[in-house]
Formats: sequence, C-alpha cells, structure tokens
Amino acid sequence: MLNVRSYALGPVQTNCYIVSNKAKDCLIFDPGEEEERIIKELRSKGLKPLAILLTHAHFDHIGAVDGLRQAYDVPLWLHEKEVSWLSNPDKNGSGKYAMLPNYTVQPPLPEHIIREECTMTIGDFTFQAVFTPGHSPGSISYIFEDDGFAIVGDTLFERSVGRTDLYGGSTDILMASIHDKLLTLPEYTVIYPGHGRDTTPADEMENNPFLNGF
Repeated sequence: MLNVRSYALGPVQTNCYIVSNKAKDCLIFDPGEEEERIIKELRSKGLKPLAILLTHAHFDHIGAVDGLRQAYDVPLWLHEKEVSWLSNPDKNGSGKYAMLPNYTVQPPLPEHIIREECTMTIGDFTFQAVFTPGHSPGSISYIFEDDGFAIVGDTLFERSVGRTDLYGGSTDILMASIHDKLLTLPEYTVIYPGHGRDTTPADEMENNPFLNGF
C-alpha cells in the first residue's frame, strides 16, 4: 500500500504530494514552493525521490522544481504542450500572478516529456498518466488505480473546478475532462487536488455546483 503525504506550500498554498512505498522510494508531485521544507521532510522520513512529476506548469506548481533537482538529481516529467512554459513567465504565470515583485519561475527543461496517455512505471510505482486539459492545455492527472487515488492538479476541487481564464484555458474542455476522465473513476477514488482538501467522484457528482448543467 502506498503512502500519500500532502503539503500546502507557498503563498497560494499549492498542494505538493509525496507518494512513497514500503522501500521508502518516493515520487514528488507539483513541488510548488518551499524546497527547503520538502527536503527536510524527505530527510526526516528517510525517503529517496525517484522523480518529480507535474500535473501542469503554472508557477505555483513548479517553484521548487529546480531546488529539488539540484538536491537529488532526479528527472522531471511534464506534458509536451507545456515544456515551453517552464522558461516563459508569461505562460507559467510567474510574470503576472506571483506575489513578489520581479519574481519569476524558470526551471530547466524536463528530462522526460509525456506525449500521450500511458501507463508509467518508475521504480516499483505503476500508474496512469491521463490527459485532463482545460485549466491548462497540458494538464495531466496521475491515477493510481490499484491504490484508489488520483492526483489531478487544478482540474477538479472539492465543490469547485479549475479556473479557465488563464493562458490556454477552456471551460468546455475542462468540463469534458472532468466528466470523461475523473467522474468515470470508481466513485470512492480519492481525488487529490492542487489546492484544498481531497474529495471523491461520488462527493463531487452529488455536491459540486459547478458541474450542474454540463
């Protein structure tokens, strides 16, 4: 059974997830800020990172990528449509939405580019990379079917959905992603979002007002 640790990081409290196994290998998802805190947690728990995976490339999800790669020399995975966002503050939002003046996020290019939906195996971890665009054109949800959870970035939240007024966003595409890729998961799959508390498809189908009418 896998262990999922969640850390709300940075000025907009973006959820970073560390998924680990009994051997204490781990995967890091969306390290948005505070790399010192993440490194401290990894060391205190005796965890060995194997990779960093991004649900998408907005600044609040990528701010600690460079620091972690320097500390652990681990590869980065990202959708092909957002590779250029890493070096472009206008696309990743750090040039406009960051909380500090003259603050931009520009981590190096990823070692691995995800070009199609696939089953991914990294070490002893096996999971699905499913495309869920709408919040951004390259948004990915990582689905751990055998362990009953999915890491979905800013696609779906508890009682809400991802915003679509940012660069490359689309409400129609977002809603299609939610209905076709996430609400079709087993109803008690744990949905780990980019912000806020976890939820399930069953809860959102029953209680999410943003899904009514779509």
